Amino acid sequence: MDIVTLTTFLTPFLPYLLKVGEKAAEETGKELGKGFGANAWEKAKALWSKLQPKVDAKPIAKAAAEELANSPDDAETKETLQKQLKKLLDEDKNLAAEIARLMQEDSEAISKVVNSFNQTISGKNNTVQNTTGDGNKVFGRIGDGATIY
Repeated sequence: MDIVTLTTFLTPFLPYLLKVGEKAAEETGKELGKGFGANAWEKAKALWSKLQPKVDAKPIAKAAAEELANSPDDAETKETLQKQLKKLLDEDKNLAAEIARLMQEDSEAISKVVNSFNQTISGKNNTVQNTTGDGNKVFGRIGDGATIY
């Protein structure tokens, strides 16, 4: 299973997933999901409902999820959550199988979200320009492995 894909998919939904049960959070999450396709929010909720008990039981994982919800562009926090999720899934093979199954069920919804936040540019001498809004960041690799943030 690809932990990076899992984390990238969940990241935009985390602020709302952490408040599931609150009507406003549910509605906002649902609206966000519509931008990626009808099933994106439901897929995020299904994945998180499986992961949340394990994440909540590990203080580092819980703190990383909360921090990433507040700062979705924080690469270090995202990496911390990825490491914690990998540990959780390595420890619980049944959970890992269930998460893999859920991710494969509607991989199109996951791909839409991930592709909107994660693009790779290959070749040499590429120019990347951020043209939408203030404060947006471009993440990726350019040319011979240079990383941009």
